[in-house]
Amino acid sequence: MGGESATEPLKGEDWAGDMGERWLANLDRFEAMIAPIGDALLTRGAYRAGERVIDVGPGGGATTRAIGRTVAPEGEALGIDISPDLVGEAARRAEAEGIANARFLCADAAEVTLGGRPYDRLFSRFGSMFFADPVPAFANLRSLLQPGARIDIAVWGPPRENLWMMEMMGVVRTHVEVPRAEPRAPGPFAFEDLDYLREVLTGAGFGGMDVDVYEGRQAIGGSDASPAEALEMVLSSMGVGRVVDEQDDPTREAIRADLMSLFEQRHVDGEGVLMAAKAWLVTAVA
Repeated sequence: MGGESATEPLKGEDWAGDMGERWLANLDRFEAMIAPIGDALLTRGAYRAGERVIDVGPGGGATTRAIGRTVAPEGEALGIDISPDLVGEAARRAEAEGIANARFLCADAAEVTLGGRPYDRLFSRFGSMFFADPVPAFANLRSLLQPGARIDIAVWGPPRENLWMMEMMGVVRTHVEVPRAEPRAPGPFAFEDLDYLREVLTGAGFGGMDVDVYEGRQAIGGSDASPAEALEMVLSSMGVGRVVDEQDDPTREAIRADLMSLFEQRHVDGEGVLMAAKAWLVTAVA
């Protein structure tokens, strides 16, 4: 799943409630936004038929279904998400597409236990940055894997290189005071510092960390979104919308107008509202 920036970092319980509901409300647009990064991570993972794969924080389950199709018929893809709303929708979509080997479990990945033999691989597209205590959380994930199993995770790079988030928050900050996120705190940029991520993974028992860089332009709401559609998605479903909701009517309208102006400036016909994005595609071994 994707990360959002608000007055304080999102925690797991937010995804179990309000943020999971917000994500579900615009699921297809969210998926369209981050699909290119997910596709890059799937390509890097190079899954094979017969593998059993855990997908941490899959949101609407698009990546879990993609893995399920790749590892079929003998393999399995298990999506673990803390949001019951998203798990329910992900399961419905897998059933509708006839992907019987993709299943979903509503649980906290930091603490979940699974019966049966350990899994072969682990995947996570923006689902691993919100652990309150990341070392034991990743250690728990490692306990679900076979020795030598590979993990592939995508996490956001530095804020200054993710203008798709920072430009929006910059607009808001011209109208209201928004506290800066604490470095290394649970949230979208928890692992922007790769040295810190290496510390976490090493502390959890993983080794051999290797990193590839994804850089591109993020289409807010997907490539078919107009500036108005992108604006409505952001305000109704992303963390920045919660900040705007807390303001008085004149301030909300001023922020809306300035965000609309920004999105119109960044809109490219046929490509959407485009802003710079950077992510780390990280591999390590249990």
